[in-house]
Amino acid sequence: MAYASCHYIFFIVSIFPFCVLPQNDVAVAMGSILTANESSIPWLSSSGDFAFGFQHLQENDMFLLSVWYDKIPDKTVAWYADSPSNPVPRGSTVKLEAQTGLVLRDPRGQVLWRPHGINAGEVNHGLMNNSGNFILMASNYTWLWETFRFATDTILPLQKLLYDSVLNSTQSETNFSQGRFYLRFLNDGNLVLRLRSLPNSGTNNDTEYYNSQTSDPLNSSDSAYQVIFNSNGSLYMLKRNNQTIQLGPLSIPPASENYYRATLDFDGVFTYYSHPKTFTGNSSWTILWAVPKDICADMDAAQGTGACGSNNICSLVDRKPICQCLKGYSLLDPNDKYGSCMPNPCLEEPKKPKDRETVLLVQSVFLGGSLFLNLLFIGVGFQVIYQKRRSKFHLKNDVVEKNLCCFSYKELAEATNDFKEELGRGSFGIVYKGYIKMNSRNKIVAVKKLDRVTQDSEKEFLAEVNTIGQTNHKYLVRLLGLCYENQHRLLVYEYMPNGTLASFLFCNPRPSWDVRTSIAIGIARGLVYLHEECTSQIIHCDIKPQNILLDDYFSARISDFGLAKLLLINQSQTLTNIRGTKGYVAPEWFRNSQITAKVDVYSFGVLLLEIISCRRSVMDVEIGDGGKAILTDWVWDCFEQERLDCLVENDLDALEDKMKLVRFVMIGIWCIQEDPSLRPTMRKVSHVLEGIVDVMVPPCPSLVRYTS
Repeated sequence: MAYASCHYIFFIVSIFPFCVLPQNDVAVAMGSILTANESSIPWLSSSGDFAFGFQHLQENDMFLLSVWYDKIPDKTVAWYADSPSNPVPRGSTVKLEAQTGLVLRDPRGQVLWRPHGINAGEVNHGLMNNSGNFILMASNYTWLWETFRFATDTILPLQKLLYDSVLNSTQSETNFSQGRFYLRFLNDGNLVLRLRSLPNSGTNNDTEYYNSQTSDPLNSSDSAYQVIFNSNGSLYMLKRNNQTIQLGPLSIPPASENYYRATLDFDGVFTYYSHPKTFTGNSSWTILWAVPKDICADMDAAQGTGACGSNNICSLVDRKPICQCLKGYSLLDPNDKYGSCMPNPCLEEPKKPKDRETVLLVQSVFLGGSLFLNLLFIGVGFQVIYQKRRSKFHLKNDVVEKNLCCFSYKELAEATNDFKEELGRGSFGIVYKGYIKMNSRNKIVAVKKLDRVTQDSEKEFLAEVNTIGQTNHKYLVRLLGLCYENQHRLLVYEYMPNGTLASFLFCNPRPSWDVRTSIAIGIARGLVYLHEECTSQIIHCDIKPQNILLDDYFSARISDFGLAKLLLINQSQTLTNIRGTKGYVAPEWFRNSQITAKVDVYSFGVLLLEIISCRRSVMDVEIGDGGKAILTDWVWDCFEQERLDCLVENDLDALEDKMKLVRFVMIGIWCIQEDPSLRPTMRKVSHVLEGIVDVMVPPCPSLVRYTS
């Protein structure tokens, strides 16, 4: 359907049902193409104010297909292709084609994004106009598609919002993935700001923290029906009776001398900005108006996560929220200053023992003779106290990491109400829910109690402490403390409220495709950290759904390092006893072969196929359905027969996202190759899942099936 959107173009000729192109505007010819690299020259508006093309994101060396202000230093983005495939890797292209319109392709030529509603042969040329609107036009200058109709997080002068129009915040100032907040113009005439409910939280009730109150249910003519940003920079709502309701600032600098924009920022504040067109030095955008006036006070944190994460205090500075961790807390993710905060590592040892012998010794010191002897006895007394405490709790420097809290068994027994509430069971113990006072605040924790004190479990305990104590990553469960007292061995972890991936994944209805793929990418990134980014390489050895936990946002966290294998940096392989769980164990374990990080790659491959299909790796054999008993075999059959629809059954989101589905299945099959040398590294796996690099068609993973 063609859009005759002439109400905010350059000028209108009333006798024609189309828009006329001014003489000074330069059309983008059919066949024009841009390539994602630093030398790419964007399509500019005739004034040079705006550009359309690939903007380089330095942080991750990706490129964003977008419209931006080209004359100011920070090249502020005003629109971007709202697609999971954006940003794109180096070498991607965007081309203006007559048959399909504007098409974004990856370096292999696969289509990543294109505008909807374009019929074959309709497009005659493109235009980046001086208002910041990129338009696809027919030969008679009818507008077929425009960026103004598909706003992302920003609206510009001459742009309107109609009923059901939505602006989505970004994840951060540099991450253009969809964020937590959105602005919607409701059909009743209200403009609202809302915080999205968490995925699979059991509720669709998003938290509303601003409402324009511009709806009149008793008189529709008194309700707003458009949000208008006019050429003078005035932002207001228009009622059906032609009355207006001011939204933006009442007084603004001259439009001839300034740029304007209204953006739903990543922090949830809808903000009106101005920027001088002529400037010297490092001029920046100035905030002239914002709603809500105080997001820290207006957002109901009891119903959502608030403007800042948990344990992160929100305060207002220049109409914008600033987040600061509570005293004694630090950011869980140092790169996300608006995220949750965790307690700082505490160095306190258990309370002073009330040992009768020690007390008597100290008392005798003060009843003794000379000052010299008193000082001597005081020193001896404290040495005795230190040695007794050291003996009682076995706190050895080579065992206990300095960033961990040390708890007594009594403290953890009280914290868990004598180990009443069980969270889960593992090979070496049971996990209980507990409440511990850390840094003057009660905190929910998970306490893992090893159920036997054999030499093997002692070894696992020390391995887990030393392994997790050295790690710090957003996709790993954090170890907070331990108990190493007499025969008691316990570990204290941060609590993950959404349980294990196993309980989340194998349920009905199945989790959404977007959430599942996000979880898979998170697990891969966590394994990259363990394999390549730690001081000592860590092989987990037991990757499975039960060892993947989910935080408040259903992000994946790798847990249970009790079976982890530590390698020095200069080591590449080691021999050891079989570790892991049936269905996830790499074949080399059974062949007495050299063990490398590729065993984790194999286990991850099985797990990835489970995430794709929402089926367990080893299933109960149903009547007439024996071919599905072993997931890895069944996936290969589906792939070989080009029947991936069977793999995801009626998952419409996965079927519509066919390119990602194929990519995920292929890298999963590469991961489960029996020959470890054929498996990719976890870094390569992570890049494929994120669409950064391509993946080749894999061979049959089973050597037996392949040779037969």
